[in-house]
This record gives sequence, structure tokens and C-alpha cells, in this order.
Amino acid sequence: MSAAITQSRAIVSQPLVSKARQCRRQMSVRVSAAFTLPPLPFEMDALEPTMSKQTFEFHYGKHHAAYVNNLNGQIAGTDLEKMTIEEVMMKTWNNGNPTPEFNNAAQVVNHTFFWESMGPNKGGAPTGDLAAAIDRDFGSFDAFKDAFKAAGATQFGSGWAWLSVGSDGKLEVSKTPNAENPWVHGKTPILTMDVWEHAYYLDVQNRRPDYIGSFFDLINWDKVAERYAAAM
Repeated sequence: MSAAITQSRAIVSQPLVSKARQCRRQMSVRVSAAFTLPPLPFEMDALEPTMSKQTFEFHYGKHHAAYVNNLNGQIAGTDLEKMTIEEVMMKTWNNGNPTPEFNNAAQVVNHTFFWESMGPNKGGAPTGDLAAAIDRDFGSFDAFKDAFKAAGATQFGSGWAWLSVGSDGKLEVSKTPNAENPWVHGKTPILTMDVWEHAYYLDVQNRRPDYIGSFFDLINWDKVAERYAAAM
């Protein structure tokens, strides 16, 4: 892939696994330094017209790639270079006092998880155990959608909206600023939406609510259900 960064080691992809206590060693992305840009799970134009090829050229090909490049520069010659990316992320979170490496490590993880949350010809509604859990914990799918949209719309500045499995096994919606994510808080996310402005500005300019509404047409509920099953 032309946007990919060629580095000395390859990506080893594994599925996101259950229980937040396992997140340090089991995530959707398994990467060893020097880290590489994970490939998209679809072509750059696959989500058009909802999310344009131009957006992917910048968001994935430049922003995501820059996080990888910057992280490699930060950790070169340090003990962090020997760790997997999730280990770098958790260590540099530093119990809520993140070091400079955290932002780049977490953004590599967050973006890969985001791409995997979407797909062409997706959208609709979840089914099976996930649908039942959403009804149980939010009252209805529409109530969940309202909560998730509100999380994205009310995140001031840059950040993310999340659907996660908490330590009690219940689903919860949250929002996080900048690169922060539920893993560092001991939760297991199963869906995310990027609300950094570069995620949508080329397509809808500053109309974040329009982007949030259209995001539901892209959600890969099969992938989200797979993550939910693994978390239980």
C-alpha cells in the first residue's frame, strides 16, 4: 500500500480480546517496533460518498502515518522500542500522567480500531447478543444512538466517542479527549468514532453533527458484535 511506512518488522494482527485486564497484551493491533502503519481493511474509496477517498488520503495516509513515524522517532534507542504498541501505550499513560510518547502510541491504536469499526455496505442495526445487551443497558437501540451521538457532539475540541464493556459486563458510552481511550481506564471498547476535526472537515467542514449522523451508515456491526463476544 502506497501510504504504508516500510519498517524493519511486520505487523502481526490479532483480534481484540475480552476483559479489560487483558488489554495490555491483547488488542486489535499487535505491532513490534519499528512500528508500521497497519493496512486499511478496505480501499480508500470504499466508504464513498459518506466518507471520501480524499479524507482517507489525509486522515489515514498523513495523520495516522505521522503518528507511527513520530512514535518511532520518540522511542528509538529506548526500552520502549522493545515493546508492543499496546505496552508502549499503557506504560506511557503513566497512571494518568502521560509522557510525550503516549499520544502517538494511543493514536495509532485508536485509529486502527476506528477503521476496523467501519466497512462498505454496512450500517443498519446490531443483532443477536449485542442487540440484546444494548436494549438491556440503554433501553433501546435508538436510546443508545442518542447517547453515542451526544458523546461525540459534546466532546469539546478533539477526541473520541466510545461504546465499551465495563468491568461489570455492562455496556457504556463515554467520550475521551485527544488520544485518551477506555483501555487506559480498565474498560474494553467495542466501537469508536473519531471526532477530531480532521476526521470529517474535508467532507462536511465544521458540521460535526452531520458527520456523526452519517457515521451510523458505516458501522460494521458484525465486527462490533465479534468484539463484544470476545469481551464477555
